[in-house]
Parts: sequence; C-alpha cells; structure tokens
Amino acid sequence: MKIAISGKGGVGKTTIMALLAREFKRQGKDVLLIDADPSPHMAETLGITNARDITPIAEMTRLLTERSGKTPGSPFYQLNPQVNDLLEDFMIRQDGYKLMVLGAIQTAEGGCACPENHVLRKMLKKMLLTADEVVLLDMEAGVEHLGRGTVAGVDHLLIVVIPSRSSIRTALKIKKLADEVRIPHIWFVANLVQDEADRSFLRKGLGAEPIACFPDSKSIRNAERQETPVVTVDDALDSAPGKIVQQLLG
Repeated sequence: MKIAISGKGGVGKTTIMALLAREFKRQGKDVLLIDADPSPHMAETLGITNARDITPIAEMTRLLTERSGKTPGSPFYQLNPQVNDLLEDFMIRQDGYKLMVLGAIQTAEGGCACPENHVLRKMLKKMLLTADEVVLLDMEAGVEHLGRGTVAGVDHLLIVVIPSRSSIRTALKIKKLADEVRIPHIWFVANLVQDEADRSFLRKGLGAEPIACFPDSKSIRNAERQETPVVTVDDALDSAPGKIVQQLLG
C-alpha cells in the first residue's frame, strides 16, 4: 500500500505520518517512510539516532545527472533512467522502520526539468511500483508536489487539516488537484481538534467528514518541544491512528 500525506505547512503532517508508521508496525507491516519535505525532520520524529548516515538523493547531483542521461547543453533526458540499484544505498533501517530522505532540490536552474527532479520522480515511482511494504510519503507543504507529479502511483492521499480557514482552503485546493491527477482514494484527516465546535467547523468548511480527528495533545506537543521521538509517546490520541489504518486496510 502506498500512502502520501499532504497539507498546509505546520498542520502536523510529519507527526501524523510517524504515528501511522507506528500503528502499521504494530499490525505487523513492513514500514518504509520517505521524507520528501525540503526541510526533512522525520528521522528525529522517529528517534533514528544515526540520521547523519542518510545521504539525501538530491545531494548526489553528479550521479543524478549521469543517471538522467542528459548531455551538457542538451534539453533532452532519458525517459527511463536506471535507478533500482540506488534504493538500498539511500535507505536506513532502525527499530523496525526503514527511512529514505529525498532532501531539498536546490539548483541554479530550478524547475521541473532539472536532473534531480527527473530522477527523483522516476525513483519514487519505481520504488512504489515494486515495494511490498506499506510506504508512507511525507510530502512538502502545499500543492507543488501535485503539480510535479511526485505522488504518481500512490493508492491513498491523506490531507491533514486543522480548524482554520487557511488550512481548509489549502486542503480543498489539494483535493481538487489530487482529483485531477486521479489519485484513487483521497481522505481528510483533522488535527489539533479540541471540541465539537472544531469538528463542526471542519465538516462545514470541507464539505466532508474527516476519517479521523487527532486531538490537540499536550503530550505530543511536549515531546516535540523536548525533541523526544513522537513514536515513544504513550498517548491514546482518541484512537485516531488506528481508525485511519483500519479505513485504509478496508
């Protein structure tokens, strides 16, 4: 199963992704997490101690350029660069989790046609098509990843939204674009919900019922402030992670 998580910046995507990874692992699933945020911090959220050993794919500029088959000065790229052998080289394993960090893409040219973006998309697509485990992708905030086709091949898109008008606006825009690229299953997940008024506000603004509501958890908030791995926090969270996993496993 391939699951991407998206939403406006600051809504708690990474925290929810880590909690879902913990729930899937509890159910015996082989969990692979891909941190595709330009400011990655999934390793800290999971408590992976040797995060410095992870080499972000985007830093391997020369290798990626070679794999893309681009001749200097030429606008053309290979359509099917060979990337399968790269997967293990950029993956780290600890405490039953596997983690890859795509890293920030920073080139002078920028744009979707750069070698890094081309090979990253291809690698991600091939990994998703060949993986047997549950794959969780923590996408960058906003809607850019949908425009670049980075989430191609996922089975589910979880859109995290908090009780604010700006978050709802972004969530609805993500939903519209996700529909256009034909992601099979798109779900809203509410976070930082304090009461029924928050739930009602979200239902009205989204025009749909979130599949789960994460409460505004003091223990999770304290863990993040103290840089304690979120997956070690013992908080029932209104059983929200379990509800999502049950819905996705269907």
